[in-house]
Amino acid sequence: MNYARVFQHTGAVDKYEHVTYAPGSYASRINERQRAYLRALVRRSFPDRRPVQHDFACGTGRAIRSLHGLVREAHGYDTSADMLAKAAEVGTRAQLHAIPADGPVPQPAPADGPALVTMFRLLLNVDDAVRDRALAFAAKALPDPGAGLLVIENHGNTNSLRHLRAHRLRGQRWFAELSHDEIDRLLARHGFETVERRGFSMLTQGWYERRGLDRIARGVDSAASVLPGTDRYAVNVVYVARRVRPS
Repeated sequence: MNYARVFQHTGAVDKYEHVTYAPGSYASRINERQRAYLRALVRRSFPDRRPVQHDFACGTGRAIRSLHGLVREAHGYDTSADMLAKAAEVGTRAQLHAIPADGPVPQPAPADGPALVTMFRLLLNVDDAVRDRALAFAAKALPDPGAGLLVIENHGNTNSLRHLRAHRLRGQRWFAELSHDEIDRLLARHGFETVERRGFSMLTQGWYERRGLDRIARGVDSAASVLPGTDRYAVNVVYVARRVRPS
């Protein structure tokens, strides 16, 4: 539950990059769908000028690499020096910034023109104080409705099949959930509103780890990721938000 502490270790970083996101894994399949969606989103949302990407809690730079070639420049921010080192090692084309885990909200790197702020695999893994810190950073990078877009991920939607395990797993350090309403309230506290929502997995990781079910799971999730309305019950959900007022 404490991102800043968990990833201050090269072993944890290597496991995240090479095991969690191993080719064909549950996380890597979701990432493939998200990458296609993000690239289409940037093309249609910024037709006149490519945005500058600010990836908060960038980790190994996966969200940045997803948008290589579609942004004018990219900046990655993380509290883990090992994560930033791995991001550079695997070819993330960005300026990487080490930031403190607490204290004043970090300043986004100066950039003119539209901006895209991204946050993946963060909100579910931290407490409310860190969530508010992350959204306060986004509000600095996106001071008004015309400044650009915020894209955040919730990989534990309360309304999904994953919730069926909540009673048994509640209290486990690694298990957490966030509802759509909780995400909307977090956004609203910092002057944002959701303008688009998309789900990227209806089924849980266990389906992908069972021989004979993995192919079915991939088909179901691929279809669901392009069908309207499935985001309400998806396990993994991405929210696109725009600034509506000063926080």
